[in-house]
Amino acid sequence: MSGDADPAPRVDDGLTLEELDADGALLEAIDSVYGDSRADLLRKAAFGGAALLGVLARPPDATGAPKKDTAVLKFDLVFEYLQSSFYLGAVRVGTVQRMAPEKARWAHVLGAHELAHVAILRKVLGRDAVKKPFFNFRGVTESESAFTRTAVAMEDLTVAMLAGQAPKFENRALVSAVFSLLTTEARHAAWARRIAGFTPVANAFDEPKTLAEVDRVVRATRFIASRPRTRGRGKPRYSG
Repeated sequence: MSGDADPAPRVDDGLTLEELDADGALLEAIDSVYGDSRADLLRKAAFGGAALLGVLARPPDATGAPKKDTAVLKFDLVFEYLQSSFYLGAVRVGTVQRMAPEKARWAHVLGAHELAHVAILRKVLGRDAVKKPFFNFRGVTESESAFTRTAVAMEDLTVAMLAGQAPKFENRALVSAVFSLLTTEARHAAWARRIAGFTPVANAFDEPKTLAEVDRVVRATRFIASRPRTRGRGKPRYSG
């Protein structure tokens, strides 16, 4: 075994964001936050995982799915809104731009993936898709160390949530879709832990969490907030 450092994790070869974003909605959102140069970079970022790509090509239809399945997907969508807004918020305030190149790439790729997950869940839910809440990250996205630690906790929490919910779906097509998200989120968690200097795989088994347990953790962060009233044309800073 050589003493060289482990190579940086790579996203598996697959469709790029430009290829999977047929209507341009994701790229438009990324353009508005990252700017043209970052959007051009992300257009070529590959989104790996055959199962995930299959879901993107033909997302399952949640119409007629058991109410329990739909309720879980709605919860998952809010959580994906939270994650994507968290990464984009760190870009808005310049935190990601100040990171070392490898770490900045990590934040950009995971942020783009979370945007893709939002798009998947919105397609699956159709008219049942919930609107994005207002987020206030309370300065966490302004500090590189706080942002990184919180990203690790958030990715770990996502894996625990999906591991707890995936086996409970009654609609078989939805089970496949959720498991595809779970595998990608597990890779996110391992990459985030490596970037932060933690053990990428802490335990042999992940402990699943119920939606109630995840909800309590999210509420404790106070990241989901009431939309503040504003006067004039100004917008509140550092919001979702």
